[in-house]
Amino acid sequence: MILKLLLLFSLGPLLEILLLLEVGKRIGTLPTILLIIFTGMAGAFLARTQGLFILKRIRRELAQGNLPGDEILNGFIVLLGGLLLIAPGLITDALGLAFIFPATRNSIRRYARRKLEHMLEEGSFFIRWRN
Repeated sequence: MILKLLLLFSLGPLLEILLLLEVGKRIGTLPTILLIIFTGMAGAFLARTQGLFILKRIRRELAQGNLPGDEILNGFIVLLGGLLLIAPGLITDALGLAFIFPATRNSIRRYARRKLEHMLEEGSFFIRWRN
């Protein structure tokens, strides 16, 4: 796990920089900077609107006496998408948008749910609670 995180946090930024340099060579420095700024702003707007929509659905589920498990997972995925969009870079922007758009988010949610259920069944996922 630590090796995976080390690779992610060392190779991820390197790939982002290489991609930004290549895009900058092809379309120019200013358009590349504007693209990053625009995707960040658009992503923040999308994350906010989707987040508020999910919050409304969570409240509705709770008011009906239901546990909003899928909606909470949706909210977490949108939060991750927003964080990815804040990080400068085209790869993180693409991932962030995938986490925010409902069509792709639903696929991500289904995968995350299966993964969490598997981890709970095999006992590799647990929560520590302190009083």
